Amino acid sequence: MTTMVMERIGRLFISLQQIRQVPRMLTEAAPSMPSTVRDTEVPCHFREQCVYTGYRPLHQNWRYYFLSLFQCHNETINIWTHLLGFLVILVKFCQLAETVDFVTDHHSWPLFMLLTSSLIYTSCSTAAHLLGSKSELSHYVFYSVDYIGVALYQYGSAVAHFYYSIEGSWHSYVQDIFMPTAAVLSCLSCFGCCYGKYCNCTSSMWVRKVHQVVPATLAYAWDISPVFHRFLSWSASSTDPAISFHFGQVALFLSSAFFFTSHVVERCFPGRCDFVGQSHQVFHVLLICCTLAQIHATHLDYLGRMTVYSGLHRSGDAALFVGLYVITAVVCTSIAVFIFRKVKRVLDCKAKSK
Repeated sequence: MTTMVMERIGRLFISLQQIRQVPRMLTEAAPSMPSTVRDTEVPCHFREQCVYTGYRPLHQNWRYYFLSLFQCHNETINIWTHLLGFLVILVKFCQLAETVDFVTDHHSWPLFMLLTSSLIYTSCSTAAHLLGSKSELSHYVFYSVDYIGVALYQYGSAVAHFYYSIEGSWHSYVQDIFMPTAAVLSCLSCFGCCYGKYCNCTSSMWVRKVHQVVPATLAYAWDISPVFHRFLSWSASSTDPAISFHFGQVALFLSSAFFFTSHVVERCFPGRCDFVGQSHQVFHVLLICCTLAQIHATHLDYLGRMTVYSGLHRSGDAALFVGLYVITAVVCTSIAVFIFRKVKRVLDCKAKSK
């Protein structure tokens, strides 16, 4: 007995000694990080409006950009907002998986696509903000992946709204065209964002915004139409637990779009929001809240409107929408690769001219 106790004490002592070595190990693994630089020291299309400092220098090794997750720079909050959002959505996904049969219940597949798309766009956004500062080519590659994630989230939102939230009267008008149109608009949004990034090599920043905002606005207007139609048919006396969350997701999305397009905070306080308070940071927080409200509303519709959506959709519709989701992902990836080649040619020409 005494021997066992002494062995355990010895193991505990060794463990404590190892723990004490952790700070030294971290210091050796992560030597002093290069300091951030001003906007004049990075390419023009890396700069954010009215953000003057806190940019990470280009052409460092990959370890620097991964470890910059823990460095204070002007992308730190953008990284952490979507990284934490990814973790929250993942926890929500695991919770729902305990009660929802995502394998055999085909009615649950649109909810599965929404959850998967939410995880994809938050992880792609995190990677873009974390690693997109290594070089001009890396900047395009990672933000193209981000745009693919956004397009898939648009499609996931569309299928969830069309499958669970739609009313019969609106369904009768759009049943044959809604999801194909949503897929086309998602691909158009991906193309607009990727092409806008390509135009950044030769044009000003407002060109990128036009290419991003116009297709995304069309996609959102179409994707949210089943929810808006439901708002019109809703009465205050009805007991619909999901409707308030649908109102919430619409309000949060419109608010996030305002901050994304206006840059109102840094315009009002130029140079004071370089690290904290940028409009894009506010946009990230509002978008995560919008996604969580949307997921909750969709889950409530999945539970409470089964008699409605099971009568509207054919037995093979869910599988068809999954196939269309895969096709959308393939097309968006092809678009990104096509524009990538154009960007690479431009960058190669710039390198040769120096």
